[in-house]
Amino acid sequence: MQKVLLIGVFSAISCLLVAEKPVKTYQNPVINYSLPDPSVIEGDDGYYYLYVTEDIRNLPIHRSKDLVNWEYVGTAFTKETRPDFEPKGGLWAPDINKIGDKYVLYYSMSVWGGEWTCGIGCATADKPEGPFTDHGKMFRSNEINVQNSIDPFYIEDGGKKYLFWGSFRGIYGIELSDDGLSVKEGATPRQVAGTAYEGTYIHKKDGYYYFFASIGTCCEGLKSTYTTVIGRSKNLFGPYVDKNGRKMLDNHHEVLIHKNDVFVGTGHNSEIVTDKAGNDWMFYHAVSTKRPEGRVLMMDKVEWKGGWPSVAGGSPSTESAKPVF
Repeated sequence: MQKVLLIGVFSAISCLLVAEKPVKTYQNPVINYSLPDPSVIEGDDGYYYLYVTEDIRNLPIHRSKDLVNWEYVGTAFTKETRPDFEPKGGLWAPDINKIGDKYVLYYSMSVWGGEWTCGIGCATADKPEGPFTDHGKMFRSNEINVQNSIDPFYIEDGGKKYLFWGSFRGIYGIELSDDGLSVKEGATPRQVAGTAYEGTYIHKKDGYYYFFASIGTCCEGLKSTYTTVIGRSKNLFGPYVDKNGRKMLDNHHEVLIHKNDVFVGTGHNSEIVTDKAGNDWMFYHAVSTKRPEGRVLMMDKVEWKGGWPSVAGGSPSTESAKPVF
């Protein structure tokens, strides 16, 4: 009798331990509603902050401590503070950065098809959750003579500040002012990639600059062909090339993330985030074949093999080991 009782106690304890065992995996999408074109930054408060194209009006902000469990914290702008240099335009493809003691948010403002009137602006805040103060337009397409001037990306290199941008009319870069809020006086755009690309992100690692971008159609639901691609260079302004040395200026690249049976339209990746175990992670958006409404938030681990980034299977995961925090 005593033996049976002890077995029962041990069984109960075992069940309790199993029940309390922390989940070590996550599932894609990490947020199952439309959050396109993600940009992410680690705040000074221990949270990671996520900014995306405004399918939620005025540009939504979410935060997380583990990159998996996210909470909505508000919008970067309000009806009163919303940028207005393109009065009927949407706020697309934000890029968040810490410059000095300010959080600087670059954004695109455009109406669909307005490739010569769209432009890029910036806003600043003391905290990643805002409130953001808009500094207005930095430039329009017709002012800087770069058609479809959207999808900004900021990078510092060699003590200087640069902005890269563009969408299917060439990717360009230009030097910025010391505070990063305007184009440096006298600077002119330099083209670094061809007409196949948008959604630029450049990552420095081990002596190379890795140029991430997206090709194909972003926004046609299950017909979307969006695909994440990559090239690399020894110099910030290129030439960026594929594994065979062919130039991205001529629209050559390596494919990083393509569609599968579960997700299509896999593109517009975020910055790379490194967890406490040294693993690299990247967000992007995709369309679920089961629930094709909107472009949901995806995350996958980026591994480095032979000097090039890769994602397991070359396509989105459905369930993977969590980042380590």
